[in-house]
Parts: sequence; C-alpha cells; structure tokens
Amino acid sequence: MSTFQELGLNKDLLQAITDMGFVTPSEIQQKAIPQLLTEERDLVALAQTGTGKTAAFGFPMLEKIDIDSRTTQGLILSPTRELCLQITNELKQYGKYCNGLNVVAIYGGASITEQAKQVKRGAQIVVATPGRMKDMISRKMVDISKIQYSVLDEADEMLNMGFYEDITDILSYTPDDKSTWLFSATMPREVATIAKKFMYDPIEITVGNKNESTNNVSHEYYLVNARDRYQALKRLADANPDIFSVVFCRTKRDTQKVAENLIESGYSAGALHGDLSQNQRDLVMKSFRNKQIQMLVATDVAARGIDVDDITHVINYQLPDEIETYTHRSGRTGRAGKTGVSMVIVSKSELRKIKSIERIIKKQFEKKDIPSGTEITEVQLMSLANKIHNTEIGHEIDKYLDSINALFEDTSKEDLIKKFFSVEFNRFHNYYQKSKDLGVVDSKGGDDRDYGKSSNDTRYFINVGRKDGFDWMKLKDFLKEKLDLGRDDVFKVDVKDSFSFFNTEKEMQEKVLAFFTDFKHEGRFVNVEVSENKGRSGGGGRRRDAGGRGKGRRSEDKPRGERRSRRSADSGRGRRSEDKPRGRRTENSGSFSGSDRPRRSRRK
Repeated sequence: MSTFQELGLNKDLLQAITDMGFVTPSEIQQKAIPQLLTEERDLVALAQTGTGKTAAFGFPMLEKIDIDSRTTQGLILSPTRELCLQITNELKQYGKYCNGLNVVAIYGGASITEQAKQVKRGAQIVVATPGRMKDMISRKMVDISKIQYSVLDEADEMLNMGFYEDITDILSYTPDDKSTWLFSATMPREVATIAKKFMYDPIEITVGNKNESTNNVSHEYYLVNARDRYQALKRLADANPDIFSVVFCRTKRDTQKVAENLIESGYSAGALHGDLSQNQRDLVMKSFRNKQIQMLVATDVAARGIDVDDITHVINYQLPDEIETYTHRSGRTGRAGKTGVSMVIVSKSELRKIKSIERIIKKQFEKKDIPSGTEITEVQLMSLANKIHNTEIGHEIDKYLDSINALFEDTSKEDLIKKFFSVEFNRFHNYYQKSKDLGVVDSKGGDDRDYGKSSNDTRYFINVGRKDGFDWMKLKDFLKEKLDLGRDDVFKVDVKDSFSFFNTEKEMQEKVLAFFTDFKHEGRFVNVEVSENKGRSGGGGRRRDAGGRGKGRRSEDKPRGERRSRRSADSGRGRRSEDKPRGRRTENSGSFSGSDRPRRSRRK
C-alpha cells in the first residue's frame, strides 16, 4: 500500500493527513493500520523510535471511537510528560476534522484538578503517564471501566522506568474484552510478560529485526581516556559546525554539569532532565525545536519526548546502563527518511559494551579518531567560507558601504579576504595549536584495558563490601560522589563480602589516597590502599597464621600496606578467603551501608 487512501481511513482523517503533508505511510503504518481497522484484536508491534508509531495506533483509534459519545473509550499510556503531550498534540492534529473530539493529556507537574475537569467534560481519549493516571484512578477522578482500546506506547521504556506495578494496577480497572495495542522499540523479557498477562492471541508486527537499529543511522565510536571525555565532546562539536544534536548522559547531575560547561565554553546548549520544572522543560524544548539550542544534553528518561526530525547527531557522552537503551538513543536521529550519526565516546574499560551493542542492533561501529586541532580549524574555516558564499546580499547594508569602502580603499582583495577569514581562523588556530592528541592506542584490539606494567591505571583496596550494603554500582557512585570524579573515572569495581577493589587513572592516585587518609563514615574508618597487582577480579583472600602474617595469597590483588598504622591488631586467624585480607579491619569496624574555548555566537 503506497498511499494512505489505500489503508481504508475515513475522509476526515485523510483530509488531515493531506493538510499535514503526509504522502506515503511508513512500514509500521502500512502493517498496523489495516489490521487494526479490520479486526478487533490485540497487537504487539516492534519498531524503532521515529518510524511513525503514533499514527500507526492513532489513526485506527480515531476511526473506531464514537465521537458523539462523552465516554472515555481509549487510553494511551506513555513513559514521560513530553511524550504524553506529543501524542496528545498529534492526535488532535489527526482528528482536527472530527467534530466533537476531545483528547486529554494527564501527566505530573500540572494541576490534577484541572486535568480532572477536562476529562469530565467528555474525553473520548485519555493520554497519560502511569504515575499520574494511577493517582487519578485512586481519587476516582477518571473512569476507564468502559474503554475499548488501550495502548502501551514505548512499553520497554515504561518498564525500564519501574512502571510495571503501575501499569498492571491501571489495566486491572479496564474491561477484559478491550483491545490492547503494545508498541515498543525492543522486546525484553518484561515486555513479553506484560503481553502474556494482558493480551490474548495478539497479532505480531516487526519492522526490521528486534532491537535492530534503522539503516538511516551510522554508528561511530571514539576511544579516549576517561579524563578527556569532555574535551572530546567539544572537538566533535567543533568538527561539525552545523551540528544539531542530542548529547546523552546517564545521570541528572552529569547532564546539568555538561550542559553548563558547554554554555560556559560558548556553545548553544541546554539541559533536559527530571529535576527541571515543567515550565523549564517546555522552554528548553521550544528553544531546541527552534534551533536556538544546537546541543541538547539529556537523560534517557527526559529524552523520550523529543520529537524533532532534523537531529543530525546523537552523541553518547556516556553509554547507558542497559545496552538496549542505546537503540532508543540512536533512534533520535535518522528520522523521517533523513540520515544521522550516532557517536559514542568510550574509554578502554567500556569497549566491551560496543561489541554487546553491535550484537543487539546488528550493525557495526566504525572506530574513528578524535579530530585534531588542525582538522577542526580547516573545517571551521571552510564552513565560514561556504556560509559567506551562499549568503544572499541584503540592500539594508548599502548605506554603510561608503564608510566601509573608505576604510579598505588601500587594501587589496587578497589582503581583505585574508583579514576577514583570519578573524575565524585565528580564533580556532590559537586555541588548538598547542592542544594534545586525545586519541588512545588500543593495544589489545579493542576489547579491554592493558593491565600490564605499562598500564596507566591504579588498582585500590577498600575495606567495605557486600556485607556493608554495597554492590558494584553503589560503590562506584559512593566513590564518584566522595572524590568528585566523573562516572568513568572509577572503573573495574569488584565487590567482595567485606572488601572491594576499584581502579582509577594513575594520575588520580594521590587524590584518592589523600582523601581517604583518616576518613570516617558514620564513625567508621574507611581504608583505601594501593594493590600490588592489577588483576581483574581480586580472586579471594588468604588464611594467616596466629601472628597475623600472610603465608599464601590466592588473590591477584594484594595491598602494599603503605599505611599499616590504621590497621587493627586482629590477627585474622582462620579467616575465609573473602572475610578480610591482612589487617584491613580498623578499630571502628561497625556496619557501613552503603578551558576556555573560542567563543561562538549563538545561532538563532
């Protein structure tokens, strides 16, 4: 089916489609719309972000509901406020010729009483985030007992955000004979569980392969030292003067920090994360859509509502915790038939994740080098030359020409061009002329960090572990916060029962050891020492004789014991391998739970 007319939609919807300039339905629309129009069936549809999923379920729902009725007949659940509003606005556009249609958005951060009033005026379709929807149901502000159609949009992301219980609770208030349409970019086990629990013999539609990335997006990775991550981000931006991008960070704190640093360095940037008010988020997104912001730094959750077709680059400043989330990130670019680039900035300790992502998206990454200062200067200069060459001459400048010509009457054309372009050239040349190469030699073929004597990282022992409430992520976050380090500055975290190991770059060793000198947390000394070897796992501990001297070592990691004065006199007789290595317990061994860049003008 090459046209929307062939899909079987009514004239009101077709008129709206014509007004919006839609010509050819996307693959997911071609497969889903005819099925949903002709059958009362449950549906599971797997398709990447940006493939037209909203229209795929929106048109059939608008076609099937009774607009003359004031009863709520359709419920659409989405993971974020931004996506909720986006779906609502699109449905209103699709149904603008459907007289009497009322689509209401229900989401947190806005007046719940006002939203309840809108629903009571007669909302045939409610678009909601799970948390606010559950709240309104419990207050009896909304009635979904008679709905005929329910949609779980971005189902995988809702489950990743911890909405499983909310979704199951909400759906328990809906009729058993309704049709449920589930749309997702990936199909993890949790999504399959939802489908099995709430759906009966669903139709299954897959556009591309499960979890596979769109062919419109190319994938690149740049290997750098963790400490150079931000400098690498700036160079990637400078090497792409017309960049219009989303930069992904893992935490709200990192998102805000990176955005602030970019703004301070002269980039047109903004932050989008959960700590912003709804008004702040709306202002940021409005600036981004108007291209007043070229680099939008966002968390994965906040970015779910970004619906902009012209994004040229997605930059993974940090890789996500869940590898599948990369599919959602890269889906922000390469939309509406356009091409895009997904860039990943990685340190050596993260390279194995690249291989995992390749298996999931069924695409190969191209390893690229961070652009040099010379390359960036040339790109910026030619970009300026092309802009000037393509600029249309405005006659408003005519009244100033006499003064300008008088100023340059003794200047040749060649010298004038040199002077003009030197303004831009000198700015970047002076900044980058002494800049170092940010590239990293991948000596082991791209899968791991070198742990030999030439390795540039230090491995430490710390006397807390699983018994103190830590897993690797909690310990990593603890160290990152206490030492004020970037998330990727701490790596190879290995947590045992009562002690752990972690690595940093060697230049951070003095800072780490100095901080943990006589450091106490809740009255207990936390001891950090350098390990003799830099093995991967730290194996086990060792038994000791009555005098407390270690007779054998089964672990690759052995602290040097620089600060023995902080150890207790406990001999450790008969300790099991992971209980405590030599003298690590202290006297208070209680429980522990645990550059300025050349300034650039802002583009309007």
